[in-house]
Amino acid sequence: MRTTGVIPSRPKRRRLWFGSGIGRLNYRHKQRLFIYGGLLIPLIYFVVIRILPILYSFNVSFREWGMLSPDKPFVGFDNYATLLSDSLFLKSLVNTGIYVVVGVPAQLIAGLIVALLLQQVVKLRGLFRTAYFIPYVTSVVAVSWVFRWLLMKNGIVNALFIELGLGPQSFLYSPSQAIFWIIAVMVWQNIGFQMLIFLAGLQNIPKLYYEAAAIDGATGWQRFVHITIPLLNPVMLLSVVMASIGFLQSFTQVLNMTGGGPLDSTIAVVLHIYNLAFKSFDMGLASAATVILFAIIFMLTLIQLKVLGSRFQQE
Repeated sequence: MRTTGVIPSRPKRRRLWFGSGIGRLNYRHKQRLFIYGGLLIPLIYFVVIRILPILYSFNVSFREWGMLSPDKPFVGFDNYATLLSDSLFLKSLVNTGIYVVVGVPAQLIAGLIVALLLQQVVKLRGLFRTAYFIPYVTSVVAVSWVFRWLLMKNGIVNALFIELGLGPQSFLYSPSQAIFWIIAVMVWQNIGFQMLIFLAGLQNIPKLYYEAAAIDGATGWQRFVHITIPLLNPVMLLSVVMASIGFLQSFTQVLNMTGGGPLDSTIAVVLHIYNLAFKSFDMGLASAATVILFAIIFMLTLIQLKVLGSRFQQE
């Protein structure tokens, strides 16, 4: 006997409000929500880790902020006036300028030369690239101490000089030599990064330009000046900005190789800020110095973007 009946309906599941709202969106809206949601997370991280501390340091720079004092009175621009009359701070500004003026061109020229040479290598190209890039990913502290050991008065380099009949050098113990040896170490360690940037730029230059120039009788130097350099301008802009910021923030190599000596001949602004904050415990002066360094980096970056960027647009 066949029986008929009504099939009981399944109880409807309650959807969460957020899930139901997402379900009603079309594909384009979901795509935009995913993109903006993905951008929002690093933006919040950047604001919390970068922007808020910068704004807070502006507030601290206008106060007498001793770490051991409970009172933090507002002193206006007194901290800035104190810094600008401090010979050691002015010395650190001059030294930082030397780091930038000498280090940035040397780093870019060395990276470009290595990139041009590696572009011509056919066999073992990956091995050579790895060998030049390894120092960049090596610990800065480790590299600094290795070179400090090599350049000691009784170190390996001086022993080699004596074997060659040359007199020993003071290296890191000489006020006139130490800063340039630190720059040399920083340039050597960052050649790998500059090499990769320039290699990427060189590989994006169409070979047709070089072939047409060769047909017209252009020499190798003429092709380099009139084709390679102009078309590498966007890459050079990136390299100059990043190298300048790196040398303006010189700290780890200076701290570990010389500690700012001898006779403060290698002290940089960041090292001076470190000494003010964690040795003198004067956060007001340290924050004021940080704001000055921030202003220098900001203005120099704008100038570089304006000058090099306009040059690229004209060409």
